Amino acid sequence: MLREIRPAIVFLVGLVAITGLVYPLAMTGAAQLLFPYRAQGSLIEKDGKVIGSSLIGQQFSDEKYFRGRPSATTAPDPQDSSKTVSAPYNAANSGGSNLGSTSKALAERLKEGVETLRKENPAAAVPVDLVTTSGSGLDPDISPEAALFQVPRVAKARNLPEARVRSVVEGMIAQRTLGFLGEPRINVLQLNLAMDRLGS
Repeated sequence: MLREIRPAIVFLVGLVAITGLVYPLAMTGAAQLLFPYRAQGSLIEKDGKVIGSSLIGQQFSDEKYFRGRPSATTAPDPQDSSKTVSAPYNAANSGGSNLGSTSKALAERLKEGVETLRKENPAAAVPVDLVTTSGSGLDPDISPEAALFQVPRVAKARNLPEARVRSVVEGMIAQRTLGFLGEPRINVLQLNLAMDRLGS
């Protein structure tokens, strides 16, 4: 009986070693060699300190910073573990709000968001990505229109001419990947770092 089982055991151990050890180590090593920045999580540093990743959005509340898409991610409520609380850009709990088009809560949140943004810039149409959440809740990018919409507020908070802020925004636009994949976009963290480099 052992003679019949031995090949199966050897095959299983070999398969586990290849798929569970050799393959992951080879892929990790290849990624470290070919794409070290991406393999390390696309981390962004400022003054030698990691301040974020270009892959995960962050919440910016200061008026002098551009803001990203709203995030619907949550975390366990520290007071009651059976409930959750809002935790924007929580990478441990990536996901959308799952509110459908007939949801009253969603309609109220969107209406409130649009009204707030209209007060900020009454002369422009509110870009949809400034009021809607992404499917992951972690989107680090906004559309060029969403960034340009925020130029008057950021310029005023930084005491800079709008034209100068607009030129920084236009310089940060990443075009479609390979010319046809995705949409033009701007990474919010990198845009805010570019604004900080202006010194205002």
